[in-house]
Amino acid sequence: MDKASPFVGHSMSELWQERYRLSAPQSLIDNETLRVQLSHQSVRDYKADPLPEGALETGLAAASSAATSCNLQHWSVVVVEDPQKRAKLAELAGHQNYIKTAPVFLAWIVDLSRLERLTKYEKLSDEALNYEESHLMAVLDIGITAQNAVTAFESMGLGTVYIGGLRNNIAAVAELLELPPRSYAVVGLCVGHPASNVTRHIKPRLSQNVVVHRERYNTENEADYIADYDKKADDYQQEQGLPSRRWSQTVAARVSSLKGLSGRHVVKSVLEKLGFPLK
Repeated sequence: MDKASPFVGHSMSELWQERYRLSAPQSLIDNETLRVQLSHQSVRDYKADPLPEGALETGLAAASSAATSCNLQHWSVVVVEDPQKRAKLAELAGHQNYIKTAPVFLAWIVDLSRLERLTKYEKLSDEALNYEESHLMAVLDIGITAQNAVTAFESMGLGTVYIGGLRNNIAAVAELLELPPRSYAVVGLCVGHPASNVTRHIKPRLSQNVVVHRERYNTENEADYIADYDKKADDYQQEQGLPSRRWSQTVAARVSSLKGLSGRHVVKSVLEKLGFPLK
């Protein structure tokens, strides 16, 4: 990792302890790629400096190297560097101003339009594109692809943050990016040099006792493990100078009503207008 990273020189055991706030097992595998992944943090404050020469192309090559469902490769990415366009995207995404400050913004596109064009070239039907499975495969591909890019960019010492707020205004984003029918921006990604005030702590995640199940799904002792995580997550909040909060209550409240979807409860109807019947 770049020497600007606050986690350069940390061992895998130290990074594990930061991520889970638990003692690390004795048998961890240790390599540079794993250290990059375990030290991931979202960056929301960027320097104005451009990306290093070749960084964008290399990161997108890593994205293209990800697995793809049935080799359909039904994703595209729109690279947005124009300041005015990034400012408009920031507004559409809920006034997330780091879209304006990061020098590069990537809009990851569910792209069934290219497959539709291919069927026309081959004089074939495009029936399968009308079904939810085709849409689901494309969304899955983007998740895998974009995360490959994140790991690549972070290995260069760059910072990233995903922007799900693009789905707040799917049609307006599609119009701004001049997307064809049967395509839309499912998520965005800011990329840039982290500002000097990047956090020196890694946000803790739920322990493997909660999210890893062996042979069968098991909720035994789940409440105790989550209560323990609530304490660790709140400790992190306070370390960052943020308001105290209980993670479990926060996320439960978020899914308790449509308000937590930030206007995205209409996504299905908007996608239908953009050429996704989702049968």
